[in-house]
Amino acid sequence: MLKWLYVVSIVASIIVIIGENRNPVKSLAWVTVLILLPVLGLVLYIFFGRSIKGLRLISRKSRKKLAAATLSARPSLNIDRLPLSDESKQKVRLVNHLTGAQYFTGNDIQVFTRGIDKFDALKRDLEAATDHIHLQYYIYENDHIGREIRDILIRKAKQGVKVRIMYDHVGSFTIDAAFFKRMRREGVEAHPFLQLTIPKLANRLNWRNHRKVVVIDGRIGYIGGMNIADRYVTGDKGKPAWRDTHLRITGPAVVALQYSFAVDWNYMSRTLLAETIPTVGEPDVTATEGVQIVPSGPTDQWSNISMVFIKAITLAKHTVFIQTPYFLPSDALLKALQSAALAGVDVRLMIPRNPDSRLLKLASGSYIKECLLSGIKVYFYEPTMLHSKLVLIDDEFVTTGSTNFDFRSFEHNFECNALIYSREFNRRMRAIFAEDQRQCTRIIFSHWRRRPIITKAFESLARLLSPIL
Repeated sequence: MLKWLYVVSIVASIIVIIGENRNPVKSLAWVTVLILLPVLGLVLYIFFGRSIKGLRLISRKSRKKLAAATLSARPSLNIDRLPLSDESKQKVRLVNHLTGAQYFTGNDIQVFTRGIDKFDALKRDLEAATDHIHLQYYIYENDHIGREIRDILIRKAKQGVKVRIMYDHVGSFTIDAAFFKRMRREGVEAHPFLQLTIPKLANRLNWRNHRKVVVIDGRIGYIGGMNIADRYVTGDKGKPAWRDTHLRITGPAVVALQYSFAVDWNYMSRTLLAETIPTVGEPDVTATEGVQIVPSGPTDQWSNISMVFIKAITLAKHTVFIQTPYFLPSDALLKALQSAALAGVDVRLMIPRNPDSRLLKLASGSYIKECLLSGIKVYFYEPTMLHSKLVLIDDEFVTTGSTNFDFRSFEHNFECNALIYSREFNRRMRAIFAEDQRQCTRIIFSHWRRRPIITKAFESLARLLSPIL
């Protein structure tokens, strides 16, 4: 009886996989695993293979309430009137259709490439808060900078400022529960995102909230790649401080960061934060800069940020510059980069020489040969861990945020990126990229091909795991 019950469960799983109409290669891979390794395969599929597209983080009614006085109340934007290139207009239109993300002008953007500068500014802004602090990070460490920020948050909560924190339960798993319990005792509202419990382990393990978003008084916003950890300030394991990119935004675009936080907060706490989202006016269609905030996650109908990257790369005319700590592209993204390079676009990929994961280094290495053969210029950043997530296209478009150039960010993680349409900001980021490039070693194919056979073999094996790394 048990044998037949097990067979039925395997067959049912295969039917579900086929019925999801996903990538046939991925579907066939899971079917093969289930047939060849029925016990282990079923466990792996339950934890890592299922799709949660269509799951609602927030009800339609609550979403409408959040948008009523702000985003949806704005006059519809005539994208054709924007003083942008046709390529940028296409990206604005794509993002608007994918997520409803509005286009905001009149923003001031400060760029941080050093953790010490970012955290000094963040601490000053937190100290000056008068109404509320919303803070969301994938990793919140109980180290020097983590305790400094904790103490500021507790102090502000005692002053009557409403302090709300979300941290990813897996990303911050090493922290003792007492750390956040103390914050709650002192008046800080703190929630783990998708907390792992035995009954819900399979439903939560694979989908993580990787966003790094801070909103202070609805006026100041932070978004980027830095978590709350000393490694961005003093380094890690004898290495210098990690190199990353983070933005401080003031202006209308902060409303979109607040909206993103409010959706996640509603899912975890069942509390609606509509009153904290400020009303914004109509964008200035004559402004030569604009910002869209793009959230993306496994519950969305489309892989939002992946589609933006594909569109931006395929529209590129001159340059595609990428910084990412891990390079595990989907087949579509790899083909887009190769097509651009083969068409004469200057495509440059910058990754760390020594990332923080040996397995991810091997998996990333398996794609380099294909990049080099197509004319993509590959650079290894030498000084320390490069954790920056940057895509710079031609002279007008830049995106940065929490999204790595890998399967996990595109398909399994909740991410958030800022899209900036501005020639001036593009020049600023291009200068930063050039400075980083001076600290890199360019990889030459004739040298790369001489790697030991055992290294190539391990890279190929690691690549098989790319979709779940």
